[in-house]
Amino acid sequence: MEDRELTRFISRAVAEALQGSAVRPRKEGEVTLSMAVKLIEGVEEEAKRMGVNAVVAVANKGGRPVAVHCMDESFIASYDIALNKAYTCAALKMPTKRLKELSQPGGELYGIQHTNQGQIVIFGGGVPITYEGKVIGGLGVSGGSEAQDTALAEYGEKLIKEALDLWQ
Repeated sequence: MEDRELTRFISRAVAEALQGSAVRPRKEGEVTLSMAVKLIEGVEEEAKRMGVNAVVAVANKGGRPVAVHCMDESFIASYDIALNKAYTCAALKMPTKRLKELSQPGGELYGIQHTNQGQIVIFGGGVPITYEGKVIGGLGVSGGSEAQDTALAEYGEKLIKEALDLWQ
């Protein structure tokens, strides 16, 4: 299956999952467990295609974990990193890739990684989950290079955006 076909297939699967009331974001904009699991499964499929053994985490709008999957042979350290990337995106409402730019020496947020009991991650692999213009959670991916983690997180962002757009 070609990349484009695979992306469409997974986007459709996530969208279909969101069609049932149990997996839609609730009125108050919450990430449900079913929604988180479908999103993680989509990201895992892409990670397999890329040859990355990732840990994928989804947090709610309060930065608390909703679901975490550890692919076989993923790094032990990737668990906390993925959780913290999801937390960072929910807490700061921005991708960790953007935070990396802002937290460099001389940057507006230099040193921010030393706050929040060290949960703030300042390198790529995390994206906020948005619904109706509001951040309702975060997605964190860890296990590959920064570029791979970022690509997987952005892939997940694309899947969830397409699925939510179809639902609205």
